[in-house]
Amino acid sequence: MKFDVITIFPKLFENFLNESLLARAQRKKLIKFGVHDLRKWTTDNHKTVDDRPYGGGVGMVLKVEPILKAVVSIKGSVVRSKRKQRVVLLSAKGKTFTQKDARRLAKYDQLVFVCGRYEGVDERVVKYIADEEISIGNYVLFGGEIPAMVVIEAVSRLIPGVVQKEESIINESFSDKEAQVKEHAQYTRPETIIINGKKRSVPRVLLSGNHAKIKEWRRGDK
Repeated sequence: MKFDVITIFPKLFENFLNESLLARAQRKKLIKFGVHDLRKWTTDNHKTVDDRPYGGGVGMVLKVEPILKAVVSIKGSVVRSKRKQRVVLLSAKGKTFTQKDARRLAKYDQLVFVCGRYEGVDERVVKYIADEEISIGNYVLFGGEIPAMVVIEAVSRLIPGVVQKEESIINESFSDKEAQVKEHAQYTRPETIIINGKKRSVPRVLLSGNHAKIKEWRRGDK
């Protein structure tokens, strides 16, 4: 899978994409990343990417023109007939991202993320350029870069081979309406430790060596 990110702060992604499992997945050629500076698609000497909103109001709005040029360029760099592509705008007013969305997006060959900033983006990006608008929660951040990282990580771990050990993948149960994610409690050494004057120990079942019982415990069938 190829992830492309359009942002005005490309350096924010340097450490994120070059550490831990994402770095290893890139070395194994399971995923590829492209981080693109939106200013590359501006035409003026000041590399202007934003402007004042029509009708008045506070703040600045990301312009539609450079975003359009960036998306067209990035999508056009591959043979479209051979790839399933999707453009995702990260925005505070988008639909809330869930594990179900991660599974859906993992089926694409290329995801292009547009990171919003300032007071948002020109609405024509929402209506005519992006395929969907996603939020990671009911709160407002400075921009869409961190939300893009969240979505990238959630989707990447669903690509075969990125997470090596099957037992490290969280259990997912799906209701009719949406995905619900459950993760069992984890313990490691030492077996016993004193916290606030009280002895706190690992549950005995995890020390039993009885894998059937451990599995039941992890499912919640205690």
